[in-house]
Amino acid sequence: MSEPLADDDKPLDPAAAKIVARVRWLMLISGVTTFVGVAAILGVIGYRMFRAEGSAALADVTALLPKGARIVSTAVGEDRIAVTLDVGGATEIRTFDLKTLRQTGRLRFATEP
Repeated sequence: MSEPLADDDKPLDPAAAKIVARVRWLMLISGVTTFVGVAAILGVIGYRMFRAEGSAALADVTALLPKGARIVSTAVGEDRIAVTLDVGGATEIRTFDLKTLRQTGRLRFATEP
């Protein structure tokens, strides 16, 4: 039987060899870039998993309101809970830390005399 001609046996001309070398170089750059990108993403995921503080412990807190006060509304945003109160006709906003449930601020509104 006759053997088919093997293209690997004859050397490439210089122009083709230059193109093959350039393609190999580009493939190497592409592979290294992909590896670095995947490693960076896995590093960020790992960092977030191990640095996460986890869920806060179950807190049982009772906030005391002034006599005659009623809650008008509540809102949550940026690790804060805002509670709007109506205290004897005056409006008051109290903010609490979402994780610790400690009061962080109070804003009172009153009409001018």
